[in-house]
Amino acid sequence: MRSTITRPLTRIDTETRIQYGLMLLFGTLCLLAAVAPLELMTKVVVVSVLFGFTGGLWVSHLVQIVQRAAPEAET
Repeated sequence: MRSTITRPLTRIDTETRIQYGLMLLFGTLCLLAAVAPLELMTKVVVVSVLFGFTGGLWVSHLVQIVQRAAPEAET
């Protein structure tokens, strides 16, 4: 028997689940790097790169959603 949390997640297509997983991974790594005991400049570079990956995935996901919605709006 599936829980109420996993049931909606299985309805999401695989590509979207992968994007969500990568956003969660890079976001978590970004937060961990922010509190890591690194030299300041190293910390700034690592956090910036990880945040950039997270933001890029988010923008890519938004573009994908708009592209899927556009044909549906035409009909």
